[in-house]
This record gives sequence, C-alpha cells and structure tokens, in this order.
Amino acid sequence: MILSQKKIILAVTGSISAYKAVFLLRLLKKAGADVKVVLSPAVSHFVGELTFSSLSGHPVFCGLWNANWSEHVSLGNWADLMVVAPATANTLAKFAHGLCDNAITAVYLAAACPVMVAPAMDADMYKHPSTQRNMKTLREFGNEVLPVGDGFLASGLQGPGRLLEPEDIFNRIVHTLSPKPLAGKKLLLTAGPTREPIDPVRYISNHSSGKMGYAIASVAARMGAKVTLVSGPTNLPIPYGVIGVKVQSSQEMYEAVHQVAQEQDIFIMSAAVCDYAPSEVANKKIKKHQDVFSLDMTKTPDILKSIGAIKKPSQFLVGFALETDNEMANAQGKLSRKNLDFIVLNSLKDKGAGFGHDTNKVTLIDKSGEVERYPLKRKIEVAQDIIDKVIRMLHAPNDSLEINTNPQGILNS
Repeated sequence: MILSQKKIILAVTGSISAYKAVFLLRLLKKAGADVKVVLSPAVSHFVGELTFSSLSGHPVFCGLWNANWSEHVSLGNWADLMVVAPATANTLAKFAHGLCDNAITAVYLAAACPVMVAPAMDADMYKHPSTQRNMKTLREFGNEVLPVGDGFLASGLQGPGRLLEPEDIFNRIVHTLSPKPLAGKKLLLTAGPTREPIDPVRYISNHSSGKMGYAIASVAARMGAKVTLVSGPTNLPIPYGVIGVKVQSSQEMYEAVHQVAQEQDIFIMSAAVCDYAPSEVANKKIKKHQDVFSLDMTKTPDILKSIGAIKKPSQFLVGFALETDNEMANAQGKLSRKNLDFIVLNSLKDKGAGFGHDTNKVTLIDKSGEVERYPLKRKIEVAQDIIDKVIRMLHAPNDSLEINTNPQGILNS
C-alpha cells in the first residue's frame, strides 16, 4: 500500500467541516497509514470521539490532563507528518503565535515532522488580514498551508473558505510522503486524443480517454519530477503537482512539445495522436447534400519520431504502441525507428486494456531487447510500473535505489 509504514497525526479542530476528516481518515487507513487522531475540545459538538478512535484503531488524544501528560511530546516525535484538517481561524492564530492551550496546539509545538494545514472557515474570516498574515507566518515556519475551496459555506454565504475535499488532501499527503527518486528531473508527457477539425462543428478523433497518461503524470510528480503534461481534450483534472498544457490538434501538440523539448530530461509520449487530418478545413458547416462524401487527408506530424530524431544522449524517450495484430513485431519496429529507450505495448485484443478502461495490460520492451510482461492492473499501478522502469534505466547499473511499486490507494489519477 502506498502509505504503508507511514505514521500520520490527523488533528481535527472545531469546524462544521470536521465530518470530512472522517472520510480523510478512512482514505489514509485504506492506503496503509498508521493514523493517530488529536481533537480540539470543540470537535465534540460536530463529530464524536468514538468515531475517530474506532476508525483509527487508537485512543484519541483530546486533553492535556490525562494519565500520560507528556503524550503531546511523544506524538510529536512519532509521526512522519502532522495534518490539521480542518484548521479553523482560531487554530491558525494559535499556531502562528505559539499559544498552547489544548491538545492540538501542544502537539503542533512539539512536532518534529512536517506539518500540513488545511484551513476551513467563512469567507470573510478567511479574507481577513489577520488570517492571511497568520497563514503567511505558518508558511514562513515551513508548514504547508493548503488552498481552500470556493463555493457555498455553512453560513449561507458563497466564497473562499471551504475545506478541500478529502480526496484532494489525501493526494497532497501522498505527494508529500512519497520517495523522490526523480527529484531535479524535468519530464514532459503527452496524453489523450487529438481532434483534427473538418469544419467549425466537426472533427476527427479517437477513443482515448487520457487516463493512462494522466496516471503516469500523477506518479511521476509524486516521485519528484517536474512534470509538464501536454494533453489533448479530456474530462480529467490535471493531477496535483503537474503543469498542464491543453491542446486540441496534433499540430498544436507538436508545437507545445517542441517549445519546451530542449529543457526536458525525460519524455513519455502516451497521447493517441491522429495519424491523418483533413487537408483543408471548411470555414462553414458542411451541409448534408451528397450521398457519398470524401475528405482529402494529410499525414499529421509524427511527434514521437521528431523527438527521437533530436533527442540528446542525456535525454530519455518512452513511446507507446497500441496494436491489434503483429503486436510484438510492430512495437519493436517502432522502438528502433523512433530512437526510443523503451516502448509500452498494449493490445486491443486484451480484455480490460486499451481506451476508456480503468485497467491496462502492458508489455515493456527496451532498447537492449529486454521484455517485461505485466498482468492486467489498474492504470495507476501500470503507471508506477512504467515510472519504475524509467528510474531503473536512468540509474543503471546502480541497483541500490528502493522503489515503492505498489501504489494502491491514490485517487483522482
């Protein structure tokens, strides 16, 4: 599990959004984390102590005057990360000024680990200069202060101040606690389909959902790479920690890739780029008059081949091959012709693989001829396999690097 052996303090303050901390706790436990919960006195007005103790598997720390009066110190030294979610304006102010009058503030001052704070309050409270100053102070302390959501609030008003959703906070926790073997590396990734216009209302495209590429972008960012994701049209959110560049056509994707190509260390080209586009685009909607209609088509730019032709010895290039027949021969030919370091082969013949699925079944073939076949897996797990292969080849012959290869639990990828 992706957070296996990670020790996390979940501190919950007295906000109407305290119920979301229960869902965050479930996500952390499902991902393998050992979680201990600390509550402020006001939380009992919103969520019961029994809920947190039952789900965490530990007694809840909620008072400074229990039998173990120094528990705040032991907790502060036990954890890999302290997460305060939700963090009220009152708690932010206490943190910023070093006040220590409850279990959470005591643990915060004793914490020897990184601290992540997720604010939650009404819009006017959030925008108040004192709150903004307190959050600035916490950032200067080295704490990670998460952004807030914007929307309807418990007061009935609308604006900034909503606690981030549990899934968003969870993904940021995973990002923070993941190993960073790709730190310092710039990685460019293409994903999704392209759309080649016919007229103002029609286009040629394919069935790519972008799920595979987005999963790879998420994993690469967690592993420390500075990721630029050049994406065709999809319905997916840009993963946390990733720079997103949205394009439509193959020509736009070609230009976006080449604009930053020279500064990249790693390329992973997973986009399903249309091979052909209409030679001319009508400036008005084409009417349905003829029984038979044909289009003149022109080859689109071969983005993968163009990068392979200019890549420097220090750069690393990964391509994809989605095949329906002669899979291995076609993939090996593409690997050689396009100067790839390795290629990811998958087949539409495999049930649960290919476009639109949340799973995939791949074979990795590298330039030395090594072939690695993997069973059907969730795409986030396939993404980890691909990134692990990149890391192994970049660090060869150094085999001392330990990689987490079981990313169960990460969301929104």
